Amino acid sequence: MEQDEPLTAGQLPEWDQEVRRLVNAGQLAEANVLFDKVIAHHPKTVDHTVRAALQISRAISAWRLGRIPLALELAADGWTDLGSVTEGPAAAYTLGLLGYLLENLGNRRAALDVLRQAVRLGRGTDNPVIIGGNLQKLGGTLNFRAAEADPDSARVAFEEARSVLAEGLSISGLSGRDHRALLGAYGRSLAGLGELAAAAEAGRQVHQLGVEAGDLWAQAVGAWVLACVHRARGELVQARTLAARAVHHTERIADTSLLLRFSQDLADICAELEDPVGEAEALRRSLSAARKAADTLRDGLSQAMEQRRLAAAAQRMAMAAQEAAARDPLTGLANRLGLERTAPAMLARAVDDGRTPWLVLVDVDWFKGVNDDAGHAAGDSALREIAQLLRHECRSDDLVARWAGDEFVVLLGDASGDRDAGPVVAERIRASVASHDWTMVLGSARRPTVSIGVASGPVVLDELFAAADLVLYQAKRQGRNRVAVYQPIADISQLASER
Repeated sequence: MEQDEPLTAGQLPEWDQEVRRLVNAGQLAEANVLFDKVIAHHPKTVDHTVRAALQISRAISAWRLGRIPLALELAADGWTDLGSVTEGPAAAYTLGLLGYLLENLGNRRAALDVLRQAVRLGRGTDNPVIIGGNLQKLGGTLNFRAAEADPDSARVAFEEARSVLAEGLSISGLSGRDHRALLGAYGRSLAGLGELAAAAEAGRQVHQLGVEAGDLWAQAVGAWVLACVHRARGELVQARTLAARAVHHTERIADTSLLLRFSQDLADICAELEDPVGEAEALRRSLSAARKAADTLRDGLSQAMEQRRLAAAAQRMAMAAQEAAARDPLTGLANRLGLERTAPAMLARAVDDGRTPWLVLVDVDWFKGVNDDAGHAAGDSALREIAQLLRHECRSDDLVARWAGDEFVVLLGDASGDRDAGPVVAERIRASVASHDWTMVLGSARRPTVSIGVASGPVVLDELFAAADLVLYQAKRQGRNRVAVYQPIADISQLASER
């Protein structure tokens, strides 16, 4: 499927148009097969409002095919692409599609507002397809509202519908389905206003054009308009026949909103004819259509919720996997990866807040001897115990990590302007380990202590770590179980040379 021509406002790719044609011709199986291929293809366009129109148009096709989760997903994508754009032909076209979709989804108040805005924007363009399409959608929606309203309100709605639809029919350059849709809706508004001869002519034309084009949608609308004309004239038998034909065609093209309207009109005509069997059958069809619409929407929403649940679960699993990859399985502390992921943001915040970052590097003294005396299982227990002591001596916003083996790192989250925060925390850690009761963990084996290097100043983790590592070596040389603090840069070279 090749569709490499860039899209423009008001234009749908050839294959998207073919899907709509198949649906309106009642060839739903063929439409579904083609639609699966269509949605896998993304035509070239640099205009996100044009992409929005394409997504919402495809949402409408998905809706007509009963694929509600996909329809909702496409509609959401299209609405997101549209963003806050409120002018231009692409926005006008997209809003027209969105208003139509909202009407079908049941958000009727929002639909009418969106369609009126779409018409206003469309009038500001020189694109006859966009202007005519938006006028038809608004006029058709007003017709449906009028059919459900009291006589006075109905007349107002039919008059507005006739006005906008006549404007659409006056646009040159419209043909095919655009013209048929405008003419059918115009005929219905004329019938509602009592202009029966003109309405009948419009209905006959639409029906004939639909037959010639193989368009069941147009045939259904034409039959409906003629049914309304005959009903208004009191010719109820003819009206019943035509309304039944409209219902039959609409069932074949799976247009639920039309089916609800047409079957209800058929039931009313049968009631006026005192035909209880016909009325009951029409009401059954209306109820079935309403139930199907509700079930489809409910099932679709359920599927969408289930998909959302699965997506959320997958996201949680991915996050858990990421977290596990950044956590040391022995101690539960962050590991080296976790430290390297988190530290840059912490250091950046320190700079933004005008604070000096502190890094505390902790190394267990003579840890090999602990393993040799008590065994590796006891050594692991000792490391877990030291991890707990580190947590206890640090605050919740400090980052405590196991760097490697018997080496730990603490990056202070908020020193609150305390120039001695690093050394103070380091000394608390050293004293806590030195005074800890190790009997339960190590028995009579060698008690561990820790040597600690503390550094502040550099805002790059590697530099900060390198400085702390240098002074940690100094603490080891001076006898272990002590804290050494990073000195000014001038002294670092000397420490390095000593090492």
